[in-house]
Amino acid sequence: MGLVIIIIILVVGGIYIWQSGVKNVEQQNQIDSVTTEDSTDLNALNQDLQNADLNVDVNIDSLN
Repeated sequence: MGLVIIIIILVVGGIYIWQSGVKNVEQQNQIDSVTTEDSTDLNALNQDLQNADLNVDVNIDSLN
């Protein structure tokens, strides 16, 4: 009887570990997809910043 209980505990533990491993892989895939989207957005913003005309043509001496 004790052997049956030990086998059941091992099976339940194995299923628990297997399920937690699957969940970790799914979470990592979600993190990777968000990182790729964020990287694309940041690259687009960086490109916009490089293309922006930051010269305002203001003469400080004429402001006084």
